[in-house]
Amino acid sequence: MSLTFTHETFPQRVVFASNQAVRHVAAEVARLGRRPLVIAAGAERHLAEPVLASLPDAVHHREVAMHVPAAVAERARAAAAEHDVDVLVSVGGGSTTGLAKAVALTTGLPIVAVPTTYAGSEATDVWGLTENGRKTTGSDRRVLPRTVIYDAALTLSLPAELSVASGLNALAHCVDSMWAPRTDPVNQALALAGVRALSSGLPLVLGEPYGLEGREQALYGAYLAAVAFASAGSGLHHKICHVLGGMFNLPHAQTHAVVLPQVLALNAPAVPDRERQLADAFGAETASGGLRRLRTRIDAPRALRDHGMREADLPAAIDAILAVVPAGNPVPVTAARLDLLLRRAWAGEEPE
Repeated sequence: MSLTFTHETFPQRVVFASNQAVRHVAAEVARLGRRPLVIAAGAERHLAEPVLASLPDAVHHREVAMHVPAAVAERARAAAAEHDVDVLVSVGGGSTTGLAKAVALTTGLPIVAVPTTYAGSEATDVWGLTENGRKTTGSDRRVLPRTVIYDAALTLSLPAELSVASGLNALAHCVDSMWAPRTDPVNQALALAGVRALSSGLPLVLGEPYGLEGREQALYGAYLAAVAFASAGSGLHHKICHVLGGMFNLPHAQTHAVVLPQVLALNAPAVPDRERQLADAFGAETASGGLRRLRTRIDAPRALRDHGMREADLPAAIDAILAVVPAGNPVPVTAARLDLLLRRAWAGEEPE
């Protein structure tokens, strides 16, 4: 069989250098505009202050919330309009990047993204907004950050426990990209390289939380994962997690970390060639075995019930997920299969 595929690469400038974020942010803002709005939550104030100091004309917007509630997005858009800004700078995790994207979606303003976690949102054109317990996502080139500045030193204050959850969220981008709706050999090569980087980096982050080597590997892996995911599209895993996060306000990274082994165990046996590739990337005999070994090493989050989901919420979640199951999933997704998958994820049980 001949090799045939269509791949799309997104245009984006990436600067990867530890301990140099402030200098690079100032240079990128000068290249793109003159009046920046810096979006950084109060919790990231210590990370944002040096950036703000390098941008004397910047306005600081501090209101950031998980899953980007529509009302929060509207207030950020109003702040951008009030101060007549011409460039956005996001300093923080996925929620912060997501808020900058919500502003860019309606204004077209360019984004300079400075991630402080391994969320990966900074490398995708995917936006998300939550209203009335429903998370809506979409793709739009206006929200793709023009520049991403990766500085592993900015992740040093991220606690090891959150680093693990965030890193597994990135790993979920890799796994989903192996069979997402627009997957192709380029996406899969990037995803497999991301698995290798994250698998080596995350144990180092846990073992040496103030060392840069593991943080750099994890950040690099998160970038590869996000680039693969941006092109391949959202697979079953991400559809499940978006529904759970929007309906029940579950923490984003931890939800991904818990659901990932369940979806991998469901899909991988149906695509044995990709299962073998994932197993090799994990350095294991099977993909699920490799993921299980990594999760054990880094003490991964185990159960949705530990993060606020009630067992009584499962039927509503199943109905909502069935409505958004992506076409082409390797295994037909039925209510019964989802019920078993979610109950195991809720209880923290190993997948079948």
